[in-house]
Amino acid sequence: MPTNQAAWFHSNGGPFTVGEAPMPQLAGDEVLIRSHAIAFNPADAAVWKSGLFTTSLPATVGCDVAGIIAAVGQSALKFKVGDRVLGVPNWSAEDRIDKGSGQLYCAAFEGLTAKLPEDVEFTDGCVLPLALCTAASSLFQKDNLGLPLPGLDLNASKTETKVVLVWGGSSSVGSCAIQMARASGLTVATTCSARNFEYCRDLGAAYVFDYTISTVVEDIVKQLEGQKSAGVFTAIISAESITKSAEIAHRLQGNKHVATVLPPMGGSQVPSDLPEDVQISFCWSTHIKDDEVGPPLFEWITKALAKGVLRCKPSPEVVGQGLEAVQQAVERMEKGVSATKLIVEIP
Repeated sequence: MPTNQAAWFHSNGGPFTVGEAPMPQLAGDEVLIRSHAIAFNPADAAVWKSGLFTTSLPATVGCDVAGIIAAVGQSALKFKVGDRVLGVPNWSAEDRIDKGSGQLYCAAFEGLTAKLPEDVEFTDGCVLPLALCTAASSLFQKDNLGLPLPGLDLNASKTETKVVLVWGGSSSVGSCAIQMARASGLTVATTCSARNFEYCRDLGAAYVFDYTISTVVEDIVKQLEGQKSAGVFTAIISAESITKSAEIAHRLQGNKHVATVLPPMGGSQVPSDLPEDVQISFCWSTHIKDDEVGPPLFEWITKALAKGVLRCKPSPEVVGQGLEAVQQAVERMEKGVSATKLIVEIP
């Protein structure tokens, strides 16, 4: 019987230590993943520094994982032991102290797990899960932008092409949003810093704007004038980005809606002086597993990766090997990265 280990932090912002961990006991709709690569997000730095989402200490971090199925719950029917997968660990299990992917074995909902094609490395696949869920919630849920779900033919003809603006296209969430919106048949415009223009164009953005210049709102409105807007998605948490996105949505023709990455309890972070005709919505992220978005999306992921419609972006940067490298990865994540995903590889 295998044993589990985790990278634990014992106080908020304190050092990580690698030690024994309980083996997750699976609920019926969960799968057990032997982690081979874990990726880090801004949320992980927040968990470590503030105890966000944790109910007790010591605790673990990690919202992205790629590895091999080690066990399946009684009602989990999509996977078998030995399948290569990517997934989001189950952070909603209140009685489980080791919720994150920063351990040898983690539990994930079957509905937030997808098979990984044989030619996709674990270190590549793990960059996607949480960012895909976050972007998909804002783009496709009916109470958000409600866009068509992505397909597998990037050249499919559409009777009407709308444009969607992704604010923050070089972020992990923005990178996924550009790819999925393009696969949905939309024209994609995005913002990023000038050094990431080619990166965003390579992902499929037709228009790229420098968010750092003072005229960015005017530039976007002028360039997209006459096109029908499908809405705006702010892929980063920033009051300024919401304000500028709302002004753009207000001035463009079409859907005057800004979907944010703020969670539903984040309403206090929305600026109060936005145009009255612009709707602001919130992100339910991993809740997509229970609605009209999650099941078809996680089926699409495997096929889209196999066809090259979806790529593992941002590109991974392996910080180190083994759970001992979690400390370095989280510390670097706290400082911020762009167009890069920090990875720890677990042999």
